[in-house]
Amino acid sequence: MQFEQFADGTRTQLPRPSVDTGSGLERVAAVMQGTNNNYEIDLFRALTASAAQATGFSGDPANPSLRVISDHLRSMCFLIAEGVLPSNEGRGYVLRRIMRRAMRHATLLGAGEPVIHRIVPTLVREMGQAYPELVRGEQMIAETVHLEEQRFLKTLSRGLQLLDEASAGLGKGDMLEGVTAFKLYDTYGFPLDLTQDALRTRGISVDLSGFEDAMARQRAEARKSWAGSGEAGEDKVWFAVADKVGPVEFLGYETESAEGEVVALIKAGQSVAELAEGDEGYVVLNQTPFYGESGGQVGDTGRLSGDGVSATVTETSKHHGVFAHKVTIDRGGLRLGVGLAAQVDHARRSAIRSNHSATHLLHEALRLVLGDHVAQKGSMVAPDRLRFDFVHTKPITPQEMAQIEDIANDIVLQNTPVETRLMGVEDAKQSGARALFGEKYGDEVRVVSMGLPTGNGLGWSVELCGGTHVRRTGDIGLISVLGEGGVSSGVRRIEAVTGKAARHRGNDHVRIVESAAALLRASPHEVLDRVETLQDGLKKAERALSEANRRLALGGGGGATAAAPADEKVNGVTYVGRAVEGVSPKDVKGLVDAEKKRIGSGVVTVVLKGEDGRGTVAVGVTDDLTGRLSAGDLIKLATAALGGQGGGGRPDMAQGGGPDGARGADAIAAVRGAL
Repeated sequence: MQFEQFADGTRTQLPRPSVDTGSGLERVAAVMQGTNNNYEIDLFRALTASAAQATGFSGDPANPSLRVISDHLRSMCFLIAEGVLPSNEGRGYVLRRIMRRAMRHATLLGAGEPVIHRIVPTLVREMGQAYPELVRGEQMIAETVHLEEQRFLKTLSRGLQLLDEASAGLGKGDMLEGVTAFKLYDTYGFPLDLTQDALRTRGISVDLSGFEDAMARQRAEARKSWAGSGEAGEDKVWFAVADKVGPVEFLGYETESAEGEVVALIKAGQSVAELAEGDEGYVVLNQTPFYGESGGQVGDTGRLSGDGVSATVTETSKHHGVFAHKVTIDRGGLRLGVGLAAQVDHARRSAIRSNHSATHLLHEALRLVLGDHVAQKGSMVAPDRLRFDFVHTKPITPQEMAQIEDIANDIVLQNTPVETRLMGVEDAKQSGARALFGEKYGDEVRVVSMGLPTGNGLGWSVELCGGTHVRRTGDIGLISVLGEGGVSSGVRRIEAVTGKAARHRGNDHVRIVESAAALLRASPHEVLDRVETLQDGLKKAERALSEANRRLALGGGGGATAAAPADEKVNGVTYVGRAVEGVSPKDVKGLVDAEKKRIGSGVVTVVLKGEDGRGTVAVGVTDDLTGRLSAGDLIKLATAALGGQGGGGRPDMAQGGGPDGARGADAIAAVRGAL
């Protein structure tokens, strides 16, 4: 190092120029420990010895494969401890390549089963004191390595077999076709670098240009297929963004604030280079703490800010692995390539976490109370409430609901840590973890467990879930069920609130009961009894009033009209027509029955003009006349006179109605005319 260079390009000689000797910790340790090889220092000796023991290798301790395993083990463990997980994109793919190269060398030493995860405790023991994140994440690291080893061995066995078949006719100096290498990668999941490693020992190379051409053709076909799939036109831009920038790294499991680089800007469905002050659009960062709406959980809101720019994030969504922040630019302009600080709305995220974790507890409580047939059919997790749809054929009784609520809150009160693990999807399901409806799972899944461990050793509630959750069950505070109801055939829906919302709901209910008690001049515990007594009295009064109105109507006070005098003879049939007011629509049939009983033989029409002006009409025919007269036919004429249509019932009794109750005399006349 010789100069200090300034912004204008000028340089100033440093007062003490220096040479970077490359004397890092391991090289210094090698000098101090009397060796000229990093792999012979105490740290690596422990790792290589552990690798030899795990693989069953008893040869030269300086074997290059032991060194590869030891060196790569450190890299993979530190990456996983930092939250990187193996994947097919970005830094996750770098990790996967490191892991699989180490695993490949384990097989070269004779290992036929997963072994590298057994070396993790040695690394933690050697370096955990200086790097406590290794100690905290040891279980997660070992599980992740073990899972990748299991997947790799399956891939390796199948891939090597196919590679041997594809390269059977090749010799030293030959080249494997790139199309063949790509098929191994694309169809069978055999990475290119493993293909190269396997062939290198035989002196065979791979046509990398042909491999890249095959990759490009596959991407072009994917874009063409997607464009014709009927997706909304605006969404096409997200496919292009995803193809260009790759999946966005989500940091929100561990933090609510982070920094990211703007890698894409979208306005009015088009990619743009800048968003100006006042604009609305979408911002894509290379990494984000904002959760994108998925799995029933709503997206985060918050703020993005940087040098001279500030934006409000109103929602976050996911498109083909891209986290899209919908923003309004409050100040300044936003361009591609700038760095921004991303801050999630903490209060809102906390409420969402509580509600999401509560859905897991309610799911398990529903199964315990209602039966194992209960399975999730959908959910919605928002900051103000949660909604959970599940398979069940009948309404939940109040007693069952109380039991469900109690069980879920008992787990809240345990205040145990909410643990997440990375597992293979099949292993997770075999362990008892429940998959959520509508979710698509890859090879690796997050398994969220809550409550004290049960027989599966994972927890009381164990589900596959990619959402955000509370740190401890006690953070939920309280779960209060709002109610349940039917959604469709065989599907019920339960709604609930948690935390402050649940507490406020409980307090509101207490105040309502206390106010009702004051009005009833009773204690809160006596409110139900007092209300039931009042209801009984009200029903008796309504029955008495109804009977009085019925008697009044039959006695003529209700108004037997001049156009329809009682007990007239029409074509030899006794006919009674009455237009009444002041009775309930449900009493009209009773009035007809009473008149039929009184006259013994004949036809009765009773029309009621309601308080809203609508008309209700009933027609009755005594049993001796139903052979030649039908109340069902006569009611159609009566309802038509009231401006209505149809009406129906039995041959001896039928009822209908219409909008014009003032035309009661016309309805009575219509039946008389038919007779």
